[in-house]
Amino acid sequence: MSFPLLTATALVPAVGAVATAAVPAARRTAAKWLALAFSLATLVLAGAVLARFDPGGDRYQLTESHAWISSFGVRYELGVDGIGAVMVALTALLVPFVMLAGWHDADPLEEPEPNRRWRPTQGFFALVLLVEAMVVISFEATDVFLFYVFFEAMLIPMYFLIGGFGDRAGERGEDEAAKQRSYAAVKFLLYNLAGGLVMLAAVVGLYAVTAGQLGEDTFSLARIAEARAAGDLAFDPTVEKLLFLGFFLAFAVKAPLWPLHTWLPNAMGESTAPVAVLITAVVDKVGTFAMLRFCLQLFPGASEWATPVILVLAVVSILYGALLAVGQRDIKRLIAYASVSHFGFIVLGIFAMTSQGQTGATLYMVNHGISTAALMLVAGFLISRRGSRLIADFGGVQKVAPVLAGTFLIGGLATLSLPGLAPFVSEFLVLVGTFSRYPVLGIVATFGIVLAALYVLVLYQRTMTGPVRDGVRGMPDLRARELAVVAPLIALLLFLGVFPRPVTDIVDPAVRQTLSDVHKTDPKPDLTEAAK
Repeated sequence: MSFPLLTATALVPAVGAVATAAVPAARRTAAKWLALAFSLATLVLAGAVLARFDPGGDRYQLTESHAWISSFGVRYELGVDGIGAVMVALTALLVPFVMLAGWHDADPLEEPEPNRRWRPTQGFFALVLLVEAMVVISFEATDVFLFYVFFEAMLIPMYFLIGGFGDRAGERGEDEAAKQRSYAAVKFLLYNLAGGLVMLAAVVGLYAVTAGQLGEDTFSLARIAEARAAGDLAFDPTVEKLLFLGFFLAFAVKAPLWPLHTWLPNAMGESTAPVAVLITAVVDKVGTFAMLRFCLQLFPGASEWATPVILVLAVVSILYGALLAVGQRDIKRLIAYASVSHFGFIVLGIFAMTSQGQTGATLYMVNHGISTAALMLVAGFLISRRGSRLIADFGGVQKVAPVLAGTFLIGGLATLSLPGLAPFVSEFLVLVGTFSRYPVLGIVATFGIVLAALYVLVLYQRTMTGPVRDGVRGMPDLRARELAVVAPLIALLLFLGVFPRPVTDIVDPAVRQTLSDVHKTDPKPDLTEAAK
């Protein structure tokens, strides 16, 4: 029996969460180092997943399959294609940076009494590891029911991270800040639970259809796809559309896609910067990943039927998110609305149904995760120094903290997809893939690039340039720990900006197979028109 590498990659952070939570209250520093060690071990295992994955091999590799709930055909079934392997690696890569950036975010403001057992630090790091474990197994699950369980379960630790650990910035009293955090956490939970309940109904419907036609109980993605390809399983068109909508709604909330996005600015605004990164760079990627893995593969006919509406929603997300980012006064809410715009590009690439668009969308998931992590974490360092999230409270930072200002600028330029930085390649592929099939939507979507340049450059100008404001004077530059967080992320943005091939080579075969699932090929250029 081969080593269960995929299970180990999800199990290590789960064990780490339990071990970290068990550290005595007085040993906060030991708990931090223990959690970091488990996250680095997970990163090593994720690297092994990438190293063992063969882009020219089977669609799903490193597979594991064991009986779980036999009476309903539910199996513990794991496997990764190129897209899943890359997303597991992204998750494992970002979590150690999240921990280092939030090293002191959960420390109590006052020393607890000796008889108190309150462990905010241990709880914070344990919850981060628990989220990592659930996200990783979501990227690995090839049993629909298994995926659903962890897709929903990750909401619980995220709820406590949002509601229990605020950024301590701003002039609001602690009571008011706690109310806002609670509101953001509850809104996050309700939106995602509502989407999840609709998906649960669709999962039950899928079970009923497959059991009735196949004569067996199964939630296996590979088994269902194989039966559809062989003609042994056929959906009534109306039923397929309803099942597709049930899955897609849950994924669109998680992504998030306009108009289901409104929980995101609240959640990111009230969280610490590391938790905000965990939300938008890690957890939200499960939604767009699941569109590729489940919506397109299980419901190809309904996916084609819904494509025009979804593309319009994606373009609205691009423009709406960018326009609202332009008008923001809060740094973190600006980055949140920018992410809404970026997720619009990802969904646009997925449903353009071209190889360039879907490769670009997958690459965008990776690059957005890295660029948003860089920008948000530097913004967090900036906010913690000033004690305010308001853009108007900053000015002249580059004169007193040039390294902080420089890294903030690089993160911002990556967010606006400057050529030479990683997001440019992915955004370019999405637009090319969209334009080749839907030229009007491709043209409209490009206006999002113009708006991105506006909100990023205005943000930099107002916070980093001009006279030094009183609250900024004496602000320290980045410290060694903070540089250790930011420098590798910037290095990755530069590397993938000029050499994205390590990622594209892995995901291209999975993209071609996904297009085959929906019976699509890339549109061919009209040579007759070109000759004229």
